Amino acid sequence: MSDASAAGRPLHRPIDSRLAFHAALHEAFGAMAAAGCREAFLVDEDFADWPLGERAVVDALVQWAGPQRRLVVVARRFDEVVRRHPRWVDWRRTWSHVVECRAFEDTPSAALPGLLLAAGCVAVHLADPLRHRGVLSRDPADLLQRREEVDALLQRTVDSFASTLLGL
Repeated sequence: MSDASAAGRPLHRPIDSRLAFHAALHEAFGAMAAAGCREAFLVDEDFADWPLGERAVVDALVQWAGPQRRLVVVARRFDEVVRRHPRWVDWRRTWSHVVECRAFEDTPSAALPGLLLAAGCVAVHLADPLRHRGVLSRDPADLLQRREEVDALLQRTVDSFASTLLGL
């Protein structure tokens, strides 16, 4: 029996609405912080529909962040992050030594999946962002598959979204 099912949590939980997607993200950020996952990945087109700026999410990230932690954020563009999630942008500025933001050098033809992956802990995968359909998973096989998908995506990205702007 796996650790997830032993703790009374299912290995998979479907996501079928925007509310369920946000609840899954909150749960995953909390699990990431509680477990102290060393590495996490966030992937989305622009994070416009994510609750990144909510106090509970930022508080979980504050609890999670620390030495030997790494958060990689991948988006096609970051303009919506700045506009919709100023609290997260401030947190990111403080924790820039653990946060790496990446974007695509060229525009990939396929849409980016909505994905939160806390390595070895939990994944939230939004396969259909228009209908908010996806899954929250604690299944080690799913986590490995999502990690392989992230590794493939990262090969096509470059550093982006500086934490501070230099200038006069």
